[in-house]
Amino acid sequence: MLFSSRHAEAVDRILREAARAEIMPRFRNLSAHEVRQKSSATDLVTDADEAAERVIAKGLGEIFPHAVLIGEEATERDPSLLDRVADADLAFLIDPVDGTKNFASGLPLFGVMVAAVIRGEVVAGWIHDPVGNDTAMAVRGEGAWIERSAGGRVDLRVAPSASVRDMSGCASWHHMSEPLRSTVATNLTGFGSAACYRCAAHEYRMAASGHCHFLVYAKLMPWDHAAGWLLHREAGGYSARFDGSSYRPILREGGMICAPDEDSWRIIREALLRPVS
Repeated sequence: MLFSSRHAEAVDRILREAARAEIMPRFRNLSAHEVRQKSSATDLVTDADEAAERVIAKGLGEIFPHAVLIGEEATERDPSLLDRVADADLAFLIDPVDGTKNFASGLPLFGVMVAAVIRGEVVAGWIHDPVGNDTAMAVRGEGAWIERSAGGRVDLRVAPSASVRDMSGCASWHHMSEPLRSTVATNLTGFGSAACYRCAAHEYRMAASGHCHFLVYAKLMPWDHAAGWLLHREAGGYSARFDGSSYRPILREGGMICAPDEDSWRIIREALLRPVS
């Protein structure tokens, strides 16, 4: 099947309902037993994550009954779900609360991310901001835009190219292994500014809206990146893994750099990965 703006709007309604019913009532209202640690002290799951994923999966299943539904929390229980991304005629990747550490800390930087994938290719993506109650979305070949809460559509466009010293961006260098970690952390001082908001949802929205120039990621779990990668691409951006190969949601390693265009990508890669003397 091919995705259209009509499909995009239907999925948007599901994400807004999940945020309204399950996420926002729990924001800054979580008890200790409603927050649990997964792999580390910064890798958390809350009752909001699990409840929102159920609502989203139910809604998608009603509209797309034959789709494979791959939620972050469901995959925690059944890792084999990820093996179905490559061959499914239609799969949805669901991150019910991206930026869970922020959410659990009471910081208003978290989002809901969903991507539609057809036989391993991302064809649509949504990043809903529950606090602002608007959704950034993209349909392959149809562009990227934000649907405002009060109605109306704002088209997205990445920032124009700039010199390294004038570039700002977001870099998740803390997820990298040595010696890459130290190399990237040191070389980031050559850029205008670099931050990490612990929330790919908002970082991708920033880049696709032209509010920063680059994004750098090490971990490539598909629910964290598929929707944002398409949003950035449809907003005119260019991205590739560290070795220059194309991103696909079946790839979980190799890092990724997002830039305004291919020339900027090469300049950013050189500035980030050059050996530190």
